[in-house]
Amino acid sequence: MSVAQVHGAVQDNRARNRYELQVDGDMAFINYRRAGDVVTMTHAEVPARFEGKGVGSALARGALDLVRAGGGRVVPACPFIAVYIERHPEYRELLMAR
Repeated sequence: MSVAQVHGAVQDNRARNRYELQVDGDMAFINYRRAGDVVTMTHAEVPARFEGKGVGSALARGALDLVRAGGGRVVPACPFIAVYIERHPEYRELLMAR
């Protein structure tokens, strides 16, 4: 399998403070802390069997799109999210000024 089968869109599970993406019966997620409209993304996790198959990118893209749709800003405390934003300049305007 070269690309994992993603089921549905990234969801904001506010009860668990994380963005979630269902993939072939497993869950990929990004943990976050929210303060007003600022979302600090602290940790991304993709099941090992899906590493390198585009799941992390789909998760990051979906989470950042949700932040954008809500008019929020992002603090990328998670190294994966920081690198994703660096490689995808269309998301840089979401960065919270430090």
